[in-house]
Amino acid sequence: MSRNRTWREVDGVRVEGTRRPVFVNNGGIHFLTDLEIYADGVIHCSGHLNLDGLATELASGRISVAPPEGARASAHHLAAWTFAAPHSALTPPMLLGEVADEIELLNGRPDSRWRCLASARAWAADPSEDKRFTLREAYHAVPEHLRRYLGDMDNLDRFYRIAITDVGEHVKSRDREFTVTAELHERARHYFTEQAEAEAAWKAKVPADGPKTPASPTVAISGTIYPSGWPTVPGTEALQIEYPAPIRFRDRDYPSVAHAYWALSTTDPEAHDRIAAAERGWDADKLAAAVPRREGWPEARLAVMAALLRANFSAHPALAAILLATGDGRIVYTGMGGDYWCAGGTNWIGRLLEVVRAELKVGDVLR
Repeated sequence: MSRNRTWREVDGVRVEGTRRPVFVNNGGIHFLTDLEIYADGVIHCSGHLNLDGLATELASGRISVAPPEGARASAHHLAAWTFAAPHSALTPPMLLGEVADEIELLNGRPDSRWRCLASARAWAADPSEDKRFTLREAYHAVPEHLRRYLGDMDNLDRFYRIAITDVGEHVKSRDREFTVTAELHERARHYFTEQAEAEAAWKAKVPADGPKTPASPTVAISGTIYPSGWPTVPGTEALQIEYPAPIRFRDRDYPSVAHAYWALSTTDPEAHDRIAAAERGWDADKLAAAVPRREGWPEARLAVMAALLRANFSAHPALAAILLATGDGRIVYTGMGGDYWCAGGTNWIGRLLEVVRAELKVGDVLR
């Protein structure tokens, strides 16, 4: 299944989705188009469907994975052709199984393969007939063409098929057929147990330069305006660039990082001073919007902001302590400044704060 992500908005809420190619028969021509699958179970392909509706469309041939021989086909504005000896690796039931799995994954739930794996490990831990029956059902719920991916590259789904087959019955593996025995059942149990132990060991392994994910929680810094003044004892809101913490940069004094950034963004001396003297950082932003940026500013602005943030936390140990207290958590900056600086876009201030935090920490680490 394609992992091409898409989404749609429903009542102001983003619904995640994915898409994969199919053919839609429209007026006798089979158009190659996208089948869109969404987390809420909606399937879109020339109209809105659910799984039952998709099954009906596949049965009627309006949606297909392999149009019949002699059928005319078209890829919109790209090519047109006639099918000769068409073949597809998929059947309609396989496609339905894939789509059902995608809906599960989009909701953060285990798909049929993960449920089958869980059933195999449950049977390995308790080899009762009830557990084996559950495993058999879970195995057959996996789309047929995906069953080979249940195991490793050498064994594929061989041990699954052994486990679900009764002793004395036959199983075909690659080019040979053999009879299932109690010993083979035991080997299958051992295989699933080893697989679970290896996975647990892999998950517990910490890379030499680990951990690969932050131990501290994500910190969200929102743009907050305080009409009656900033809190006397600020928390992470003091990490906003508008926080009134005076800094000195290139022999000039500025009331905040925001004042310095916007004042430096223009070559007009009068505008520079007017922005630098603004009552608040947000006012500096508004004043700067009315004057032109200096030439080459888009290419230089990231380095300027980095330098200003370093100057800010070097000059104010109390602010540095607030930043260091965030640990190694990701910093999501949703304050003022637009998409370039905030999390709605590239989150550069959040990322720069993480870099400056690491630079502050390095003094303690490399003594």
